[in-house]
Amino acid sequence: MLFLMRLVARLPLPLLHALGGALGRVVYLCSPRYRKYVRQNLDTAGMIDSRLRRFVVAETGKSMLEVPAVWLRPLRRVAELVVEASGWEHVDEGAKRGKGVIIATPHIGCWEIVGQYVASRMPITVMYRPPKIRALEALMRVGRSRGAAMTSVPADLSGVRALLKALKRGEAIGVLPDQVPGLGEGEWVQFFGRPAYTMTLLARISEKTGAPVLLCFAQRLPRGRGYRFFAEPLLAPRPPESPLRALNRSLEQMIRRCPEQYLWGYNRYKVPAGVQPPSGR
Repeated sequence: MLFLMRLVARLPLPLLHALGGALGRVVYLCSPRYRKYVRQNLDTAGMIDSRLRRFVVAETGKSMLEVPAVWLRPLRRVAELVVEASGWEHVDEGAKRGKGVIIATPHIGCWEIVGQYVASRMPITVMYRPPKIRALEALMRVGRSRGAAMTSVPADLSGVRALLKALKRGEAIGVLPDQVPGLGEGEWVQFFGRPAYTMTLLARISEKTGAPVLLCFAQRLPRGRGYRFFAEPLLAPRPPESPLRALNRSLEQMIRRCPEQYLWGYNRYKVPAGVQPPSGR
């Protein structure tokens, strides 16, 4: 598998995105489960549009085939794929406080390149959850480890300790804020008008350390021209709004700016094992 991914990583980005767009359409046609989640989630967000759905399917396919290039190319070459950057001053300002920076990267655009781009400019520790396909875990760890520049840690207590140590050193940490957490690690909060089990880790770490949380994503540019990096602070809570609802509202705002590149096929509204479903479900 690693050999095959290395071959794919050698292909130019425009070709990877062209092939990925076609792959996304094939997966959509062949997977009823995937089709169901894409349609349901777009419907929940009020984005019922067949044209948008076609773009979503193609962009998801691109996200699959660009991963080998991001994981397996040298860090310098990966960072060069980011041809535009907006909001990096927020990262610099956060780092100057000396308490580290929390990079919150939702499943939009090329989320894999965000940590790599940050790693090219400052050390970052990223948290990962083992994939369902166990054979991919070793590849994931290879792709998300760049020596002292980028370290990957598991989504468990040891990983949380590693994140806290990185922030204490004034470094960055990376977390996926829209990933469904496990039992006891989240709360039911509205996301596009529907309760979604939302992680409390970001808020807890930020409160404990004083590190600012920045929403970051890398927008995929047309015809494989590269990526546009964005960094921006979270929206402030509107009293009596909770910080978790402000987090989800920040995600909603970002997604609405580039809805075709969000991972609508992810089961964002699932009930984790052992978690009590929200009332009225």
